[in-house]
Amino acid sequence: MKAVAVLLACAFAGAAMAADIKVLSAGAVEPGLVKVVDQYRRETGNRVKIQFGTAPQLERRLAAGESADVLIASPGLMNDQLRRNKVEAEGHAFIGRVAVGVTVRATAPDPDIATLDRFKQSLLGADSIVCNQASVGLYLEKLFELLGIGEQLKAKTTRYANMAQVFEHLNGGKGSEIGFGAITEIRQFESKGLRLVGPLPEQVQNSTAYSAGVMTEAPTADVAREFVRYLGTPAAKATFAAAGID
Repeated sequence: MKAVAVLLACAFAGAAMAADIKVLSAGAVEPGLVKVVDQYRRETGNRVKIQFGTAPQLERRLAAGESADVLIASPGLMNDQLRRNKVEAEGHAFIGRVAVGVTVRATAPDPDIATLDRFKQSLLGADSIVCNQASVGLYLEKLFELLGIGEQLKAKTTRYANMAQVFEHLNGGKGSEIGFGAITEIRQFESKGLRLVGPLPEQVQNSTAYSAGVMTEAPTADVAREFVRYLGTPAAKATFAAAGID
C-alpha cells in the first residue's frame, strides 16, 4: 500500500509540474509543428496549445492585446513585434522555409507551369486565380505586375483570408481555376479534393522563412524558452524537413 501511495504521489507531482505553453503560429508550418509538439509533449510532459493564423490575423490578435508564450511567424510580423518589444530579442529558433505552390481541384487538368512563359500563358488562360490575403497573395500581386500581366489578371483574381477558403473556392469550381498557397498548406488539402501541381517556376519562386521567439510578457517564460530551444534541435529540424519545411 505504501508503494502504491508513493507511485500515486509521484504521478500527481509530475502532473502538477507540467506546464502549459500557448503558441501563436503561422499556418504554413502546421504540418511539421504539430508533430514536433507531439514529440516535445512526450519527452517533457508539457502541454502546448497552438493557435494558427495568417500573418494579418496574428497581427490583429497581438494588437488587441492577446497574450501568448511563443510566436512563430514570418520576418515581417516577427520584426514588427521585435520593434514593439513584444518578442525577446535573443534565443530565436529558425524553423525553416516554405515555398509557394500551384494547386487545382483533383478533377481539373494541370496547368502548364514547366517554364515561366508557359506559366504566364496558363494564368492568362485560366477562368480564375485564387490565393490568400497573406504573404503568398501579397507576393503574387507584385509578381503578376512584374510579369506584365497584373491588369489582365486583376478582374479574375479572388483572395481569401486563409487556405481553407481557397480550397472551398477551387473545390466548388467548374472551370479552369488555378490556386496558390504555401506547399505545406496545399498538401493538407490533397486528401480533400486538391492536387499540388508543383512549385512556382524556379525563376520566380518565393520561399518564406519562419522563426520562433518568446513573447516578452510570456506567462511561462522559462518553459517557453525551453520549448523554443527544442524547436531548433536536430530532431525537430528533421521533422520539419520531412513536412516540407526546409
